[in-house]
Amino acid sequence: MVQIDPAHLTEREQYKLLTGTVVPRPIAFVTSLNGDVLNGAPFSYFNVVSSDPPLVSLAVQRKDKQMKDTARNIAENGAFVIHLVDEANVEKINQTAKPLPCTESEITFAGLTRVRSTHVDVDGIREAKIRMECVTHQIITIDETVDLIIGRIIQYHVEDQYLNQTDYSLTGLQPVSRLAGSTYMKSGATFSLTRPK
Repeated sequence: MVQIDPAHLTEREQYKLLTGTVVPRPIAFVTSLNGDVLNGAPFSYFNVVSSDPPLVSLAVQRKDKQMKDTARNIAENGAFVIHLVDEANVEKINQTAKPLPCTESEITFAGLTRVRSTHVDVDGIREAKIRMECVTHQIITIDETVDLIIGRIIQYHVEDQYLNQTDYSLTGLQPVSRLAGSTYMKSGATFSLTRPK
């Protein structure tokens, strides 16, 4: 085994090692509001925090110690919408990663369709099979380099055909996850294991 001390790695080396080993990572497409402009960006530093209360986390790396648009919008407005990225929408979602001025909407640029939210002022996108309206639970700034956003889900929107309303299980979603570099992964073969009692 090669021994690596993270203190001796550059930020870029650290990034490559982490994103190449912590895989696959779910991708959140996040919409947030900058005045009247609906911004959208994909993030693979995203996961579930808790089911009770329903919390999700989103880590937004800063640039030159300055908050990125998404983190700043969420800090100012206290609300955002998270969408599931899947095989049907991943190419358009990828277009939203293009650096645009905060006064331009990535939603418009990528040709995505706005849809009204029911509990927050931030719109979502119609192309997502699942979207979650969130309010800010907590924002933790770490070493002036990353903003860890914990959001509380206050409304789910799920396409009927993917939801079993008896037990709230989901099937057939075809989610896409992030690997290293520009590599993504489609959902593939699954298997089950029974937890020991």
